[in-house]
Amino acid sequence: MNFYDVEGKINTKPALDFGDIFNKSMELFKVVWLPGFVTVLFTTLLTLLLVLVMYTPLIALGIFNAEAFERQEPPIIYTFFSMVLMPIIMMCIFAVNLLLMAGFYRICRAKDVQLNTDGHFYYFKKHHMIKAFILASITIGLAIVGMLTCGVGLIYLGVPLALFPVFLAFEEELSALEIVKASFALGNKNWFVLFGVTFVMGVIAQLGVILCVVGVLFTAMLARIPIYYAYKNGVGFADETEDRLKALASSNL
Repeated sequence: MNFYDVEGKINTKPALDFGDIFNKSMELFKVVWLPGFVTVLFTTLLTLLLVLVMYTPLIALGIFNAEAFERQEPPIIYTFFSMVLMPIIMMCIFAVNLLLMAGFYRICRAKDVQLNTDGHFYYFKKHHMIKAFILASITIGLAIVGMLTCGVGLIYLGVPLALFPVFLAFEEELSALEIVKASFALGNKNWFVLFGVTFVMGVIAQLGVILCVVGVLFTAMLARIPIYYAYKNGVGFADETEDRLKALASSNL
């Protein structure tokens, strides 16, 4: 679908129902908890790897030239690190998270129609990665604007920003900017419902801490499942035919 088709569907679809999304999300979680855990694990490991890459120059400098940090003026590499390298790595972290979340929603779709598929890294392709990096830069920019409003803006932005990966997963014809516009259109129309259900799901997900703390890794994705149903009920899938669904399962990496 092009953007105008998506926008038209958002405008004509009925408002989302809190109870319906909550109940369906709980049911779907029963079959996607393991892929959800794997997604959290991949996200954590890749984030740690990128953070390690980010701090490697400073660690190396501290080992081989510790006196550099004792000077009154910071070393040139520190300035380069702060102004150039750190923003790039942060954008990479956001982009990786978007791509992995898109893969998770693809798995949610397959499980929802009772098909087997994985595809955690399905969207790690040039076309999707370019859009993910653009979306990551937009996310960082919007987050900065939200923080300038004493954090109030971040609460509002949390809903549309959470919709980025689901549109990235299921609306491949949309550009990055159109994904942003579609996310805000759906998010603004159903803001209170989406904020409420994701908040409640997030609280329930934190109960995983009871399971020796690490249990939260298994329940963390519970708060992200309502976003899948927000797209399914608020936009809808363009093609529900059996052949299309089978193609979804057979195109695994």
